[in-house]
Amino acid sequence: MTAIRPEAYSVMGKAIRVQSGANLPFAGVTMKKVSCASLLCALVVVVVVVLAEARVAKAVTCSPLELRSCMGAFMSSQKPSSHCCDKLNEQTPCLCGYVKNPNLSQYVNSPNAQRVASDCGVTLPTC
Repeated sequence: MTAIRPEAYSVMGKAIRVQSGANLPFAGVTMKKVSCASLLCALVVVVVVVLAEARVAKAVTCSPLELRSCMGAFMSSQKPSSHCCDKLNEQTPCLCGYVKNPNLSQYVNSPNAQRVASDCGVTLPTC
């Protein structure tokens, strides 16, 4: 590949002339180096996009069965397990739906459920 030579150039549609020997910011840069730089920039953009998408919250499937590991803590004064806390945190967007369900509201609104949520560091939503 050949290097860019200081002679006549067109910048934004206007012709400019550079004297031979003038210091050009890209004088001596070959197309191979520019291509590598472009490739590196593109790779960085792809990595940033992939990492940003990884942070997007996964869709939660609302299923009260996901909280079965919490049943012992909901029904007694038993401490919730870490698995229970993980599931309760995962199901937090679903809790309002559970409150509105007459078959589930007695469990979600119980003092034990509030204690379990507090023990797990989960804030119960106001529905």
